[in-house]
Amino acid sequence: MKKLFLLIILALLGANCNTQQPESTTKTDTADQKSGYLDYSGRDDILSGGVKMIPITTPKGEFEVWTKRIGNNPDMKVLILHGGPGANHELYEVFDSFFPAANIEYYYYDQLESAFSDQPNDPDLWTIDHFVEEVEQVRQALNLDSSNFYLYGNSWGGILAMEYAFKYQNNLKGLIISNMVSSVPEYNKYANEVLAPMLPEEVLKEVRKLEANEEYDNPRYSELLFEHYYTEHILRMPLEEWPEPVMRGFSRLNYDIYLAMQGPSEFGIVGDASLKDWDRSKDLPQISVPTLVIGAAHDTMDPKHMEWMAGQVENGQYLHCPNGSHLAMYDDADTYFTGMIKFIREVNSGAFNQPSS
Repeated sequence: MKKLFLLIILALLGANCNTQQPESTTKTDTADQKSGYLDYSGRDDILSGGVKMIPITTPKGEFEVWTKRIGNNPDMKVLILHGGPGANHELYEVFDSFFPAANIEYYYYDQLESAFSDQPNDPDLWTIDHFVEEVEQVRQALNLDSSNFYLYGNSWGGILAMEYAFKYQNNLKGLIISNMVSSVPEYNKYANEVLAPMLPEEVLKEVRKLEANEEYDNPRYSELLFEHYYTEHILRMPLEEWPEPVMRGFSRLNYDIYLAMQGPSEFGIVGDASLKDWDRSKDLPQISVPTLVIGAAHDTMDPKHMEWMAGQVENGQYLHCPNGSHLAMYDDADTYFTGMIKFIREVNSGAFNQPSS
């Protein structure tokens, strides 16, 4: 399918985007400087700059997915699960401005069908079960285990992180669920009952008409959403100021898998998207690993639901970003990274505790 959903983003790629990265609030101390964080001697990925193509076995054959390691730390290793489905690691390059100073080893990873990974274009593989098993194979290939493995997921990546934890949490040291609720019906309810009425009446009417006619390829559909919804609830900056990694990441979106699983946009899940009935709210108490849930005041997801999630898992905390939206790592970066780094370090040191209720 032609990716008209991205016309505005592609056009803006030619604009003078704001590439300035936020300043890190985490200072490197002497111990960190001596830790060997940037000492890659003896690593088998020196010449590739940390990049590894990892073979993935599926019922449809073997494929390869792209990963990239940054830094060294035997105790704190974060695997980043991107959103979409069909987005990619580029949306998260802001991590480069914060995690190295905190001495955290981290891995970018493009899921199958995304960006630098293989794209077999096989809908039979576009399932939660497939991606959970894919993450497990990536974990094994990267030698991550319960002594060091923190799994981070944003948006769709949050769904995937939860599903991985339900099946494989014994492999985890910590879990981070970012900007994702535990129920798509609740996601849709929030979009329809809370966020939709915030739109100008004539804009909402036109958006709903285009959706009813399934005119998702109509440039007007993406134009309306980017101008009136995305700059309020996806990334709270004028489009011309969106950071370059975000623009680049959106330009590579695999719209076919995105449409099949998420639907035509971030304005709830509509149509026959396969995730439309996903709901794991009742299963959250099964998660016992230390868990951080991150929500934001202006998110596409209900921050109250995400705060509730942190109380449902056995060992959870909630981090609220008062100035953030769905990509709060950009529009509320200081709150976001200060809180997440604190969580990782507390789990690593054994000092992590649930907040008293």
